[in-house]
Amino acid sequence: MNIKQLLPFVCLCFCLCAEAQSLVSPNGRLSLERGSDNKFVLSYQQRRVLEISQVGLTTTKRNGDFMLETITESGRITADYAMLAGKRLHCTNQANEYVCHYKGENGLPLQMIVRLYDDGLAFRYLLPQTEKEQLASERTTYYIPEGTPRWIQKWTEPYEEFFPLSTTGKGQPDFRGNVSQRWGYPALIEPADGVFALITEAGIERYHSASCLYNTADPEHYVVTADKNELTLDGDWLSPWRVIIVGALRDIVASTLVTDVAEPSRIADTDWIQPGVVSWIYWAYNHGSNDYAIICKYVDMAVKLKLPYVLIDAEWDEMKDGKTIEDAIRYAKEHGVKPLIWYNSSVGWIDGAPGPKFRLNKPEDREREFAWCERMGVAGVKIDFFSGDNQMNMAYSIDLLESAAQHHLLVNFHGATIPRGWQRTYPNLLSTEAVYGAEWYNNTPVLTKRAAAHNATLPFTRNVIGPMDYTPCTFSDSQHPHITSHAHELALTVLFESGLQHLADKPESYLAQPQAVQDFLSQLPAVWDETRLVSGYPGEYVVLARRSGTTWYVAGINGTDTPDKAIPLPVRDFVSGKRHVTLFADSGDSAQPWRISQQRLSQLPDTIACVPRGGFVLVIK
Repeated sequence: MNIKQLLPFVCLCFCLCAEAQSLVSPNGRLSLERGSDNKFVLSYQQRRVLEISQVGLTTTKRNGDFMLETITESGRITADYAMLAGKRLHCTNQANEYVCHYKGENGLPLQMIVRLYDDGLAFRYLLPQTEKEQLASERTTYYIPEGTPRWIQKWTEPYEEFFPLSTTGKGQPDFRGNVSQRWGYPALIEPADGVFALITEAGIERYHSASCLYNTADPEHYVVTADKNELTLDGDWLSPWRVIIVGALRDIVASTLVTDVAEPSRIADTDWIQPGVVSWIYWAYNHGSNDYAIICKYVDMAVKLKLPYVLIDAEWDEMKDGKTIEDAIRYAKEHGVKPLIWYNSSVGWIDGAPGPKFRLNKPEDREREFAWCERMGVAGVKIDFFSGDNQMNMAYSIDLLESAAQHHLLVNFHGATIPRGWQRTYPNLLSTEAVYGAEWYNNTPVLTKRAAAHNATLPFTRNVIGPMDYTPCTFSDSQHPHITSHAHELALTVLFESGLQHLADKPESYLAQPQAVQDFLSQLPAVWDETRLVSGYPGEYVVLARRSGTTWYVAGINGTDTPDKAIPLPVRDFVSGKRHVTLFADSGDSAQPWRISQQRLSQLPDTIACVPRGGFVLVIK
């Protein structure tokens, strides 16, 4: 290929015309082969995983061909840091870093920084010496051949879609009947039997917009496409990290690569950040947070179940019967429960939406509101209804996180974009929705039949990249019924990681459960020392083990309608010794749904039979 052949590409197409060169990870399992036809090929243990068929960026000044001059090796990158919440408290990883140096036709330089980690690839672009430039487009393209199994959600502003198994990139109608070629992160593919890759991004700063994937021109080529960003660039500019986690499913689930490449914590004093389980009103009472009596009922439930938090949701600014939010906050604090309160971001859904509105948009209003929260003893805020992935939303979200931290407020983003590493940089961000969760039982009947398979897919997709406020564990019904079992629902509290784990059901439902179940909820950790996949396959079943101190919580669910599905349970592969096990399982009897037993670790079977859409939890002490 010569330069003339590349001229039709009016972009920063990188002309890789030197001999092929292999970049490798420290453990040698991952390699990135640089070819002569403007592409990279990522391999895992010499098995082809993903072709990056184009790389590059365009700006208002950099829109010609760029030639590769050199590739230099920067050395070993080591990640070793502590998290306050997440799938693992102590995170470590290592990478070999390389820099590809390019020069454009007008002499302007560009660099591509490449890191081969032991569990994936991360790369980003550096535009040195920008001067009054604006971003135009990105050319990074992932080639996913037809026939490759994939689990990718259609893009929506709040990232609330399913991850159905598909083998085609052609647009299919979603559950609303809409067809789109725009896809949201994370995207899971299985390019070879037993080898997986999870595509996402990380390292979003206030001057970035987030990106998604389009395959409009060719269903096999997914183009990284950044959302609206009208900022003018001056000086050196770095793009977000493009991240691809690679390996077996156990490697995908355990990976911390999204936070490994994120910026370290920018909050110096973090002693006040305390993850925990939350009593939540909205699922059972959509308008309950404007009713003082209902709020008190959920505070009382938190007291009974020893939950540290209660969330007072939307419409608290319209409290009925002469009561105010101050009364509700006071009642919670008097009973030893820390209140969290809801705000409308007022950049997304505004007209017809609940309030309070327009209290956080201007810096001076935000400062006044968060200072009031701190003074009243509010522990955190849930902020809802953002308007997508553009640069304005990214900057606004960071403003909210930084201002909240100054006033010792935890943050839960709803109706918002997916986690992209902010949970490390701003550890007061303990949860993010960005998931088609239990709240949808309020809205349409779609989740009823799809919940089991969806729940068995999320640990391999959405929850890999960061905390997920699914609002799990409902034994009763909301507006639309659920047909997952009691043990399935209990298992979700362990399967789904969130630094603020909101229990969605009504108080009388939880308090009607056996005392052992109530005790389980009272002792449920929101922080995990270790996470590992025990067994599973997306949409079919999953068994996940999380360790808190010396106690293991092992949760599994059947994502299918198959009766007596035998789910592998190789727990003794990683837990040994004289251990006491409490098993929460389904009885198969709707009148007496629980089967709760005590046994020794040595007595555990190698498989456990699950009822259709059933589940189980093991607590191993």
